[in-house]
Amino acid sequence: MTATDRSIELINAAAQAAADRLAHDIIAYDVSDVLSITDAFLLASAPNDRQVKSIVDEIEERLNKELGAKPVRREGDRDARWILLDYVDIVVHVQHSEERVFYALERLWKDCPELPLPEDALKTRGKAEEHARLSGAADGELS
Repeated sequence: MTATDRSIELINAAAQAAADRLAHDIIAYDVSDVLSITDAFLLASAPNDRQVKSIVDEIEERLNKELGAKPVRREGDRDARWILLDYVDIVVHVQHSEERVFYALERLWKDCPELPLPEDALKTRGKAEEHARLSGAADGELS
């Protein structure tokens, strides 16, 4: 079994929305062979809580406006460290960069096929490391 066309359409729209809000390290996995509850996961991260919320809001708005999709569940809003949007066909995880490293969801799903994403989303790969390096350099300069 593979992800449905609808799931892929939702993943691509969500990935583009995340990229437009400067998410880091966007990646999607086809989990349909190992999970019966959803077809695909989209993972993205951001360096601060405000940006995590902004990314999630953009994804939710874009999927509703362009594809008529609304999440059946939204979790993690209060702390904005890891917000989950459950669209049944797909699940979107937007994590603070620290949570992304700690929980390493990529390790859990590494055996699942990676889904192709829009070019803008692919360009976000490695941005978390770059941001951390630049922030560390800036902090060092201020000392």
